[in-house]
Order: sequence, then structure tokens, then C-alpha cells
Amino acid sequence: MLALLSRMRRYAFAAAQEITAREKARSALGALIGIAMTSLVCRLLIGPAAGLPFIVAPLGASAVILFALHASPLAQPWPVFGGNVLSAAVGIACGQLIPDPLVAGTAAVGAAIALMFAARCLHPPGGAAALLTALGMPAVTHYGFAFALVPVALNSAILIGTAIAYNRLCGRRYPHTAADAEKKVVPHRPHPAVGITPEDLDAALRQNTDLLDISRGDLEEILQKAEMRAYHRHFGTITCADIMSRDLVTVEFGTEIHEAWALLRDHELQALPVVNRFDRLVGMVSQHEMLAAADLELQGGFWDKVRRILQRTPGMSTDKAEVVGQIMVTQPATAYSDQPIAELIPLMCDGGVHQIPVLDRSQRLVGLVAQADMVAALYQSAFEDTLALRKRG
Repeated sequence: MLALLSRMRRYAFAAAQEITAREKARSALGALIGIAMTSLVCRLLIGPAAGLPFIVAPLGASAVILFALHASPLAQPWPVFGGNVLSAAVGIACGQLIPDPLVAGTAAVGAAIALMFAARCLHPPGGAAALLTALGMPAVTHYGFAFALVPVALNSAILIGTAIAYNRLCGRRYPHTAADAEKKVVPHRPHPAVGITPEDLDAALRQNTDLLDISRGDLEEILQKAEMRAYHRHFGTITCADIMSRDLVTVEFGTEIHEAWALLRDHELQALPVVNRFDRLVGMVSQHEMLAAADLELQGGFWDKVRRILQRTPGMSTDKAEVVGQIMVTQPATAYSDQPIAELIPLMCDGGVHQIPVLDRSQRLVGLVAQADMVAALYQSAFEDTLALRKRG
């Protein structure tokens, strides 16, 4: 008997949702405000003489989705508005064409789902709106298709407007658009050789035949966060201070470009940190910036351009960059000395960053992590993991 009850409990109850108490309170308060605002405005606009309800029951379900599941594709403005209004119109049509309420309601729900799929506005409360209007309420019978506009469309528009204002006041991004989904994705995506690419995700979604109540952008962000946690699990004990180079070659804002070029060449470096007199980082300069500055000159061949940008200009005025401060990258990617190297992996794998300046907590430059340092550290960590597994085996 106990085994049977345990099995029933496992199937009857959904998995616990990992949602903070604050977020739960925000969702409940938002739904309360949304329904209250919709009811109040519609009651003032419609008035008691019209014989219309000032709010329809499916809006309660819409409020749950809008305020508790605001990131869902089913909670976006068009699914909410189109799903409710089109489904209500389908229900009215079925109620007028089919005399039997049972058959009319059944047909209305099925037709509403098909229409919502076709119009790309699937919204679960739309099924309730179709059923409600198909059952032949007196107000629906009297007003016909106008009922889909007032109160259904009016209710939906006010509730959506309230949801947009409330969610943004709470710091939530709503509504979610396709452009927002791309912005939300972590900018430093995993390298194709070591992680899941957007193309992999698209292919997997195409193979999946079930409807997922999550946007592609949200799903990609979750996968990238999971990958970052995996990096931390494997390499989280290694910090930048453990692997960084401390013997640094630096330049200042006023260092002439030809001097910086010589330092890069003589020390076989890819980039130089640019610091002020307090050893605080103000930028990075590499051969790339120098060659880019040389290419601005339209006359002559490639090496003529390079020589011209490296040569000091006589006189008091010039039309070209003379010092590294004029060509440096002013906001380079940086790391802190106590930061785990796991957080640098996406930058170096796919962010196009070859060297990362390392700062202490007072923002002073204390080191530099190069790709070679990262490779050596990751190789050492993997080697130690392999030895540990062999010992346990």
C-alpha cells in the first residue's frame, strides 16, 4: 500500500520549482495588479448598462502566464492577444453554426488550437476563451462577434500593457523578441570544437517533435551557463595568479608607436599593456592596431604604409597617429588575480582574445595571462585528473 501511495505521489505531483520566495511574491502581486487594473479600466469603459462582463474568466489564466511565466513563448504579447481574441471568435462561430452546445464547445477548442498554431499565437487560455464563447452565454448571443473585441480584446490589451510595465519595473525583460533572444545569449560562445554551437542546438530542436515552452535564446543561455559550471567544476581551483606572467613589458599613453613596435618585436610579444604612472591599465596595443592605423593611409604599398606609421613625423603637426594612446584598445577584456581561469576559457576559445591583463582588487596591473599559459594549466589539470582516476581504478 505504501509503495502504491509513493508511486501515485511521484506521478501526481510535479517536480519542485527552484524559484525564490521573492520571485514567487512578485508573480503573485503582478497577477493581482494585472487583474485589478484590467477589471477596473474595463468596468469604467464598458459600464453596467451594456450587459457585458467587464472581464472574462480566461484572463485569470493569462495573468498566471504573463506574470509567473513571462519568459515563455506562450506569454508574449501576440500569443496572449491573438490567442484570446481569435479563439473567442472561433468559439462564437461554432456557437452560431452548431446548435448542440456540447458539440459546439468540443469543435471550438479543437479549431481554436489549430488556428492558434497557424497564426503563431498559441496561448493555453485561448482554449478556455473558445469554450466560453461557444457555450452560448447571453452576452455572446446578443453581441455576436463584437464580444471578441469587447470585452475579450480590450481585456487582453490592458492586461498585456500592465504586464509590460510591471515586469520592466521588476527588472524583467518583457516582452521577449527574436532580437532580445540573440542579445541574451552569452557573447562568448563555446568554440565549435569543445562545445555546443547554435547550429547544433537548431538541429536538435528540429529533430524534437514536442512543443517546448522555452525560447531558443533562453535554452541556449541555460546550456552555456551549465557549460560554465562544468568549467568551474574541473578548473575552478586554479586562479589567474597561479598561471599569469608577472614580468611585464608595458608602455604608456605617450609611448611612440615605433618604440612599441620595437618592444613587440624584441620580446616576441603579441600585445602590450598600456598603463598610467600609477600602474593602472588604460588600454592594450598590439600589432593589429598598428597595422590597422597604417592601412588608413591610402597611398603606397603595404610596407610603405607600415614604415610611414612607424616613422616619427618631423615638425609640430601631423595627419597620422604618433603614440600608442591614439590607436590602443581602450576597454580590453581583463581578469582579477583571484579569478578562476575557468571564466577565461570562453574568451580565449571563441572571443578572439590572446592575452588578458590581470588586475588586483585595487585595479593595478599585476600580470598577464596568455593562451599558452591557459593551455599549459589545462593540460596539467587534465593530467592530474587522469592520474587520480588511475589510482582509484
